Amino acid sequence: MVELRLPKNSRVTEGITWEKPSDAENVQEVRIYRYNPEDSENPRLDTFFVDLDKCGPMILDALIKIKNEIDPTLTFRRSCREGICGSCSMNIGGVNTLACLKGMKEFKGPINIYPLPHLPVIKDLVPDLNQFYKQHASIKPWLETSTDEPNEEWLQSEADRKQLDGLYECVMCACCSTSCPSYWWNGDKYLGPAALLHAYRWIIDSRDQDRKARLDDLNDSFKLYRCHTIMNCAKACPKGLNPAKAIAEIKKLQLQNS
Repeated sequence: MVELRLPKNSRVTEGITWEKPSDAENVQEVRIYRYNPEDSENPRLDTFFVDLDKCGPMILDALIKIKNEIDPTLTFRRSCREGICGSCSMNIGGVNTLACLKGMKEFKGPINIYPLPHLPVIKDLVPDLNQFYKQHASIKPWLETSTDEPNEEWLQSEADRKQLDGLYECVMCACCSTSCPSYWWNGDKYLGPAALLHAYRWIIDSRDQDRKARLDDLNDSFKLYRCHTIMNCAKACPKGLNPAKAIAEIKKLQLQNS
């Protein structure tokens, strides 16, 4: 029988268990993935104990407290703390989400925190998003126009503007793309839910004058049609958006464009 296992240097080992706060009564156990490519050690899970009476309510609050007070080598991204920048995306309790929007009270028992899945890890909870950003850039996320630029601005009706709702709110956190099995298998060719949601946002923008070229560029068996409507993307989006619907709408427009 074939036995499939991770390479030895990829297997996550048990890491450091830090002491519990001696005077704390309300303690949360947090287990965090640690990896440093500069040494030859395997990834590990370190265990921390957070005094909830001296910490904010969100996962990001716990991470900041751990870094500030327990282990300053812990590495993660964060910025706005309000679910707007998308920086603190990670896998928390088995779900891709934003650490600043996920409350610790939503969990019972230890909280496991990993980087976004199926991406190279730079260090600890920081994944390499270079490919993700290149894919976003490839869909030309800006207005393409051929007519003369207006003196003031490109006008748009309220009805046309409303079509962009549910699309422009994407914060590029990559939670959707890294939850998608099709993206795991073909991430070098399939653009993924996030890039395609943005592509649809520009395709249907009434001010854009390059719809046909945008659709022609996406008419590819991998770029667009690797989506198999698994719907993980819609479930994972911390902003409540539906990339799968946007992808389906692009496929409809492809039929009209053919």
